Amino acid sequence: MRRCLSILLGILAAAAPGSATAAVTVARPERVVVIPLRDEIATPALYILRRGLKEAEAGGADVVVLDIKTPGGAIDVTLQMMEAIGKFHGTTIAYVDNEAMSAGSFISAMTTEIWFAPDGIIGAAAPVGAGGEDVDATMKMKLVSYLKARMRAVSEGKGYRGQVISAMIDADTELNIDGQVIKEKGSLLSLTAAEAMKTYGDPPRPLLGAGIAPSLDALLTQKFGVGGYEVQRLEVTWSERLAVFLNEASPVLLGLGMLSLFIAFKLSHFGGFGIAGLTLLALVFLGNFVAGLSGHEPVVVFAVGAVLVLLEIIFFHTAGFLGAAGLGLMLGSLLWSMADLWPKEPIRVAWSTDAFVRPLADLGLGLGIAIALGAAALRFLPRGWIWDRLVVGATSGGAAQLAGVSPETGLDLASLVGRRAMAATALRPGGQVEIDGRRFEAKVEIGTVAAGMPVLVRGRSDFGLVVESIES
Repeated sequence: MRRCLSILLGILAAAAPGSATAAVTVARPERVVVIPLRDEIATPALYILRRGLKEAEAGGADVVVLDIKTPGGAIDVTLQMMEAIGKFHGTTIAYVDNEAMSAGSFISAMTTEIWFAPDGIIGAAAPVGAGGEDVDATMKMKLVSYLKARMRAVSEGKGYRGQVISAMIDADTELNIDGQVIKEKGSLLSLTAAEAMKTYGDPPRPLLGAGIAPSLDALLTQKFGVGGYEVQRLEVTWSERLAVFLNEASPVLLGLGMLSLFIAFKLSHFGGFGIAGLTLLALVFLGNFVAGLSGHEPVVVFAVGAVLVLLEIIFFHTAGFLGAAGLGLMLGSLLWSMADLWPKEPIRVAWSTDAFVRPLADLGLGLGIAIALGAAALRFLPRGWIWDRLVVGATSGGAAQLAGVSPETGLDLASLVGRRAMAATALRPGGQVEIDGRRFEAKVEIGTVAAGMPVLVRGRSDFGLVVESIES
């Protein structure tokens, strides 16, 4: 016991202020996220880059390493990738293993440091068409001017990077550092790893590279030491390619999904239409998540909205109030999931950068598709089909339960007064009742009636029957 007490007192004394014993501080390993950019730069590469950067930002990662091996790709996708890299607040490193040509040069130039494999090459970044052909001379001039200005802007404070990348973009640019001509006019600059690491100027600085490492792990060990880092590696899978299709088809998926849910809502029965609607909208969420647009929060809001809709359909009939609130949450969450929002970014920044323009257009198009398909189905599908359950007029032989109906229809409804009926849905206070196999909109003026309970028709209004509960 005395020995334990002595050890405890020794520890406390060592930790006390002014103690001669130095406290040992254990540094936290650097959190590193590795994102592969392989083969042609296209939309799947944008998706995994954006998703990886957002996850790294939200997770507090210190460093993102882009593992690059690409011959180039689409300039529009490249510009979006450059914008995404610029939004990450930590350190970004490009590891050229073993080529970063054309679009790969632009992406590398956006990072904090550019490292090379021993056989790495970078350069030849003149803009070309989607198929690799030369673009129109005027358009090429505009693109070259814009790209050079963009590279100068992002390369400030990074040595010779702006001059070097400009020489890779424009054949008419001469690269001259301190009187030494590195590239003459008439050709595009490309560099090997050794050439990128060659030093110029006073004090000497590498032309472009921050270092050469035989592997990505060796790079991290050189920077952070053995055991000085924790790595999370992302991989491009089939889901990124599927997400390209899902995002292109999102307005159609939205339209069909919303139409299916509306049918389930009107039928007061979840069934196949409800499952189909939720499945279609889930595909929209999946595409947005894989594309790096949506996090998990919109899914939670959507689920709350779906629960409200289910409560309206299955248990309560509140004249549509719960259903309307649920549909509002579901639509809002869909809009949220399609917007390119970044962790810790104020919502006002998203509005100012037009992050909601495309989502609003897709959501509006989806609503238009749902309305158009619904109207076409009501117009062209044969009577007696499922729409007999959707439209009041179909259940009563016409537009019988609407204001301004024909006298014949009014007489038909009037003849039901005094008849017994069965509550086809719960009446809280509105719902549907069934008489002779036909459904009618109805409401109870006092209290509520559970589904399956008998009621008596006491009168009618312009919008349905007025009923009251009776003993079975």
